[in-house]
Amino acid sequence: METGDILAAFDDIARCRGWQSLHTPKNLAMALSVEVAELCRHLQWKSDAEIHELMQSVESRQVAAELADIQMYLCKLAATLGVDMDSALSDKIEENRRRHVQQGRDL
Repeated sequence: METGDILAAFDDIARCRGWQSLHTPKNLAMALSVEVAELCRHLQWKSDAEIHELMQSVESRQVAAELADIQMYLCKLAATLGVDMDSALSDKIEENRRRHVQQGRDL
């Protein structure tokens, strides 16, 4: 799904439920952190091998659902704050490249 499609679906649900007024930057950031915590709950205290096994099981759908929730809230938060994520990502990747090349790593 493209970001615009994600936002349209997110906004459609919010409109149907009357939640638009609740989607402030603070509330969206808090909701995003809750979704990240829910993802962590599936992974916490597991070894890499256990996580690999988990992702081969039925529970992988729950992990995927948490990742989808995270992406939806992140897209909505960025849009609400007026952040162009494509530009922000490009800028951040370039900043990381410069920083790591300066530290002697060739990327």
